[in-house]
Amino acid sequence: MRFVFVFCLALSQLAYADNTDKSPRDIIDEMEQLYRGDSSDAKITMVVETPQYKRTMQMTGQSLGKEYGFFRILSPKKDRGIATLKRDVEMWNYFPKINKVIKVPPSMMMGSWMGSDFTNDDLVKETQLIDAYDITMEETDTEYHFTLIPTEMTVTVWGKIEYVVSKEPLLPVSQSFFDEDGEKIRVMSFGEPKEIGGRFMPSTLEMKPLNKDGHRTLVIYDEIIFDPPNINEQTFSLRNLKARF
Repeated sequence: MRFVFVFCLALSQLAYADNTDKSPRDIIDEMEQLYRGDSSDAKITMVVETPQYKRTMQMTGQSLGKEYGFFRILSPKKDRGIATLKRDVEMWNYFPKINKVIKVPPSMMMGSWMGSDFTNDDLVKETQLIDAYDITMEETDTEYHFTLIPTEMTVTVWGKIEYVVSKEPLLPVSQSFFDEDGEKIRVMSFGEPKEIGGRFMPSTLEMKPLNKDGHRTLVIYDEIIFDPPNINEQTFSLRNLKARF
C-alpha cells in the first residue's frame, strides 16, 4: 500500500521544522520515507470497497531501508498466511493453501495487490519518486504543490503525478496520478494525522480510482514500531516468506 502501502512512504523530522532551505527533492524524499524509518514493524488494516462488496484484511508489514519489504495477511481466515516479499527490485507472493511461492515479474508491478486499488508497486515501492521523476514545485501560504514527470529512463504507466504536501506540519496531503494523455486516473489521500510510534504522521491512506465508480481502498496504520531490534535482513528471506506463524 503509497503503503505504503502504499504502503512504505516516510517521515519528516518533524512536524513544525523550518523547511525553507529544503529543495523539492528533499521534501519528496522525506515524504517517501514517512512510514519507513531505518526499519519498521507495523500492524495495518486494509478495507477494500466496491459496489458489490466490502472486504477487510488485517496484516503486518515490515521494512528495512528502501530495499526490503514484507507483508503478511492475518485475517480473514481464508487469506491468512498469504505473504508478499520485496528484496531490491524483486518481489514474490506466497500462497499457503497451495504452498507455493510465485515470483512477480516486472510486467505485473502495476497489477492490483490482493484485489485492492493499490498496485504491487505501491505496496513495495519499487519505484522511488526522486530517482524516477523530474520534480518541479509551486507553493501557497500553506502547501507545496509538486509536479512529477517521469524521466526518459523511467518505465511507468503514469505520465504525471501531482503531489500536495502541507507546510506545517510537513506531511503529505494527496497524490494524483495521470496517464500519458493527461487524464487523472486515481487519487491517493492522506488523513487523520496523529502520533504513531512516537512520530506525528497521517494514519490513513485512501486510494480512489476515478475510472471505477464506487471503488476505494482504505489503509489504516493501527500501530508502527520504528527501528525494532528484531528486524534484519533475515526477516526478508524466502525461507521466512514460507514460515509458519
